Amino acid sequence: MKHAEGYVLGIDVGVTNVKAVCIDAMPQPGPYQTFERPTLAQRSDWPTGVADLIKTIETINGPARGIGLAAPGIAHPDGTHIAWMQGRLAEVHDLNWSEFLKRPVPVLNDAQAALLGETWVGAARGSANVMLLTLGTGVGGALMVDGKLLKGFSGRAGHLGHISLNPDGELDIVNTPGSLEDAIGNCTVSDRTHGRFETTHELVAGFEAGDTEAARAWLTSIRSLAAAIASLINVVDPEVVVIGGGIAQASYESLREPLARELERFEWRPFGRGVRIAAAHCGSFAGAVGAAKNALDKIEL
Repeated sequence: MKHAEGYVLGIDVGVTNVKAVCIDAMPQPGPYQTFERPTLAQRSDWPTGVADLIKTIETINGPARGIGLAAPGIAHPDGTHIAWMQGRLAEVHDLNWSEFLKRPVPVLNDAQAALLGETWVGAARGSANVMLLTLGTGVGGALMVDGKLLKGFSGRAGHLGHISLNPDGELDIVNTPGSLEDAIGNCTVSDRTHGRFETTHELVAGFEAGDTEAARAWLTSIRSLAAAIASLINVVDPEVVVIGGGIAQASYESLREPLARELERFEWRPFGRGVRIAAAHCGSFAGAVGAAKNALDKIEL
């Protein structure tokens, strides 16, 4: 379909899939059109697939007013590329997307983009102080303070999964002892359950079926999450905490009530009310929506 007022295009490059959204932003952001294709990260030329996806979208919709891109890793402060990336998707490191695509393409970390998407059209729409946690294989995060994404000196701000809950715990992938990521991430389910469960989905299914060991492991993880959220609330004082990621999408009802109970114990509430906890609205396309918003912001500067 053609977009009469023009549209912005957001691209979220993941290890498994590349997601894209087309969203009309005038006069207000409306429903968005979504696209998805495999990244084919095992091939070193996978970035050409991103270019092909953009070409396909613009053939359908006409030229985009602007394009933004999100990807895992630490984005360079100038927003031209991912300056540090650990592990898979190595080609994203130092790839200048504006030069590669021969047009301006601002780049954001994927979790920071997801937060931007949720504050634009999602669960935290209109809020200026927001914390996002994404629960999946690991634990991602991002922070918005007084209406601005908190990026920090080198761009790594918001790695909330790598806060320490136990200084005597095992070191995680960035050498944080007893991290939040290891306490609730899908990556450690087998270790946390002594091999009884391999994934969080299996663990939550056991919890919902009344399995005692599953209940112990799941509720211990939720207690760790609540302690982390309460601690971070004391640091950044958000209006709302948005919880997303694959674990939250699949298991939010099994997470919501025990998390609320633990926050009743842990959260400091000097004004008699707790911080609002909300499920993410944009789902797996939040990063692409935020990338589109980042592009729009650059157009409007």
